[in-house]
Amino acid sequence: MDGDLGQADPNEAIGKIVRHLRRVRPQVVFTFDQVGAYGHADHVAICQFTTTATVAAADPTYLPDHGAPHAISQLYYFCWSEPEWAITTRIDTRKWWPQVWRAISYHASQVSAYEKLKDLPPEFHEALWGVPAVLSRIQHRERRA
Repeated sequence: MDGDLGQADPNEAIGKIVRHLRRVRPQVVFTFDQVGAYGHADHVAICQFTTTATVAAADPTYLPDHGAPHAISQLYYFCWSEPEWAITTRIDTRKWWPQVWRAISYHASQVSAYEKLKDLPPEFHEALWGVPAVLSRIQHRERRA
């Protein structure tokens, strides 16, 4: 349920993410920053769970029944308020701002915060949702035996 992720069992949540990472085998993973963009409990929780899972997924001793180990190349945190010098990567997502806006409208715990934005013109939304800053924090390296 929206707003309850912070109450989830961390081991269960991390295990599910590990299973997914090992199945999909991505090179890059994106998640919220450590403060959850603006402190939203679900965003903070998914950052913690995802960060832990990206490390755990590479460990062959962690939940070996959840698939073959997989090390991602890069973990990126979305951020909006980091100092300019700390931002390593920007992704132009202007083309997909309508999907971002639609996704936000499904989050009951966040809709009231965005209610005032509903009637703004498309160019405002494109600027707001279109080019999020992304901060690179973790670069995984191959383990040596």
